[in-house]
Amino acid sequence: MVTDGQVRKLMKLIQEEKSLGLAASKAGMDEKTARKYRDLGSLPSEIAVEHTWRTRGDPFEEVWEAVREKLVINPGLEAKTLFDDLQRQYPGRFSDGQLRTLQRRVKAWRGLEGPGKEVFFEQRHRPGELSQSDFTSMNRLGVKISGQPFDHLIYHFVLPYSNWEAGTICYSESFESLSQGLQNALWELGGVPRAHRTDRMSAAVHKTDNPEEFTDRYKALLSHYRLEGKKIRTGRPNENGDIEQRHHRFKTAVDQSLMLRGSRSFESREQYGDFLRTVFDQLNAGRRARLEEELRVLRALPRQRLCDSKRVLVKVGSGSTIRVNHNTYTLNSRLIGETVKVRVHADRLDVWYAQRCVETMPRLRGEGKRRICYHHIIDWLLRKPGAFADYRYREDLFPTHRFRMAYDSLKRTRPASADKEYLRILHLAAYEGETATDEAILALFEQDRALTAEAVKEMLHSGSGPFQVKEVSIKDVDLRAYDELLERTEGASW
Repeated sequence: MVTDGQVRKLMKLIQEEKSLGLAASKAGMDEKTARKYRDLGSLPSEIAVEHTWRTRGDPFEEVWEAVREKLVINPGLEAKTLFDDLQRQYPGRFSDGQLRTLQRRVKAWRGLEGPGKEVFFEQRHRPGELSQSDFTSMNRLGVKISGQPFDHLIYHFVLPYSNWEAGTICYSESFESLSQGLQNALWELGGVPRAHRTDRMSAAVHKTDNPEEFTDRYKALLSHYRLEGKKIRTGRPNENGDIEQRHHRFKTAVDQSLMLRGSRSFESREQYGDFLRTVFDQLNAGRRARLEEELRVLRALPRQRLCDSKRVLVKVGSGSTIRVNHNTYTLNSRLIGETVKVRVHADRLDVWYAQRCVETMPRLRGEGKRRICYHHIIDWLLRKPGAFADYRYREDLFPTHRFRMAYDSLKRTRPASADKEYLRILHLAAYEGETATDEAILALFEQDRALTAEAVKEMLHSGSGPFQVKEVSIKDVDLRAYDELLERTEGASW
């Protein structure tokens, strides 16, 4: 088949060569064909006849009108659904291989007669006018910290005009994470755009039946930076399209960088944070020119950051526990009955009493969780050992699996005093060290000695610690054994 390119080449060669035959040969076509296009003076595409006739019969011609009526009533029906319905109505008439034919007919109907589709109008962005942000999950990338899976989110910030972006590691879509992430981005940027748009995240936007558009804390944050707050409409993620697209490209860049690095495991969260900052720097490197345009018109930052944390006053209950954001935490029993001030950060809780920070602990994710620290309550449990058997949070008082093994062993060997004996061992862990106590339990098991609190204490004070973990030696696998196995398999008759 002669192409437009061949004919163009032919027309040029006709002016250069002595004969039509030579020009046709160099253009890669027959002389008769060359004469045809020379005389026509047109390209093959210009004289091609539009193919409007069918080369084979339409198997759906007799049933199409009924199919069309269903599409008119419900345009959302898929061709596969309609095809399955036809197969049920006319058993044996339509084979599976004819599905593609019906799909083409339905597609043509949608383009010629179907309802109009939603039009997305490309927006023109101006420097320094708008910023967007949202949370995105990073769990699928398989990042590990100290060998353990690291489930986390990134608060992701972007300027749609220049595509400059920044991010902060967080663990939940809380207001504290939003405040910390937004402020981190603005202070790294060095200025404030005119407006900021989010999706309908509960940390910032009230539910639709609430007369107030934004939450009080989010309005205070916007006011502090003189930002105009904007939100997308319900079910319209495309209105925050720039950040949605940046999510995909950022995670792709992180994934590629992890592949180049050769490992997805990091020694600490700080090391992983440095890695992410490097990725952001690489992504932003080619955006400097447009960013300079934005920096010239950004508003100045306020004199200082707004506090990221939420402050709540809670009373320590009789169980030495407090409830914060629907989660339970223990505090030292000295504080029972006292009111403490808790500063709720994105990743931790700071507990203040008498103008001193008396406790800092990781913030639990979600709701209905608990963090029971045996150090806070072990003294009173030892005085009330009968409370241990039915204690609501008893399972949290086994800090490692060896402590659980010790308790189970005590229940078998001395059931009457098992609870008190175990609490004495836990008391040793609180005051002598959890790791050393854990290793002492292991040593008693390995020496097949009776497990008692006194034996654990003796082991701790014997001076034989710290206890060494046994080295396990695994011999190299001889792969020739697999080759021999394969050879036997190939020679066997089945």
